[in-house]
Amino acid sequence: MIELIKLDPTIKLDIRYATADNFVGRRVYPEARVFLQEEAARAVVRVHRELGKDGLGLVIFDGYRPWSITKLFWEVTSDDQRKFVADPERGSKHNRGCAVDLSIFDRDTGRELEMPSGYDEFTERASPNYTGGTAEQTANRELLRRLMESEGFTVNPNEWWHFDFMNWEDHPIHDVSFDEAAAMAAAVQDEKGGPRD
Repeated sequence: MIELIKLDPTIKLDIRYATADNFVGRRVYPEARVFLQEEAARAVVRVHRELGKDGLGLVIFDGYRPWSITKLFWEVTSDDQRKFVADPERGSKHNRGCAVDLSIFDRDTGRELEMPSGYDEFTERASPNYTGGTAEQTANRELLRRLMESEGFTVNPNEWWHFDFMNWEDHPIHDVSFDEAAAMAAAVQDEKGGPRD
């Protein structure tokens, strides 16, 4: 895995799980960092740069997630809302560094574009196929989906913000800290001679 902002520091981070502003109601990450498998990370950067042509960019809510956090999410979520969280028995694509939660922001104002629902909103509005949003919200959601799908991602059927990268099954489930992920990323990049654009 590689730390996303090392590839492009203009990507905006809004890591809710590093704050109490999330569905758990407390901080579950020690810091706001995003790691992804390198191929997935480079695909995200390409989408961010494509959006940049129109003064927009990507804001990232989550990337690699340790398995122990997936287990916590499952335990604190009611049965009727578990379609929004991964079953720890199977693990999450986030645990593999192959899933990313994100949206679009305006580079001039720093504000997120309107979407039919908020991030981690456990309602029907979160569906990528929800038809009840405004024309602007729907257009923004479809722009994100089109660009992400063009780079090998698939949208989650229940969450417009969640995208899984192709070949995710080729990567193992991890339960390492962000510091351990950073150390592994640094070792790999040292072997390769550092990050490439």
